Amino acid sequence: MSDLLQAGSRAWEWLGLKLVETGEGTAVVEMATTDDMANHSGVVHGGMISTLADSAMGRSVRTIKPGVTRSMSFDLKLNFINAAKIGENLRATAQVIHAGRRTVVTECRVEGGGARLVATASATFAVTREKE
Repeated sequence: MSDLLQAGSRAWEWLGLKLVETGEGTAVVEMATTDDMANHSGVVHGGMISTLADSAMGRSVRTIKPGVTRSMSFDLKLNFINAAKIGENLRATAQVIHAGRRTVVTECRVEGGGARLVATASATFAVTREKE
């Protein structure tokens, strides 16, 4: 397994996020939902879904060339489509749609069981790139 697939953060570990795969400008991240992630209605809290999407999009930014040494989302838009059930495995598939010198724009789909669409997202990241 590559270092990229093993790389994570303390937040990722705490939330149970797992990097499944990456490609140039793409990333897939999964999260197994737990009772601790429930909102007052008993479904997955939107903030958890937002965190998953933001994390997947951020990871997709780290796959572009020339490499990105720092990135920070400064704009995030999320559209909730369906509720995510507690205990359900969620999969966020992100891709870079524009890679500029200082900003990168991404999109993401968050799906639940049976590829049921849970949310769509887009984000813009401020980036610092490696020297060419």
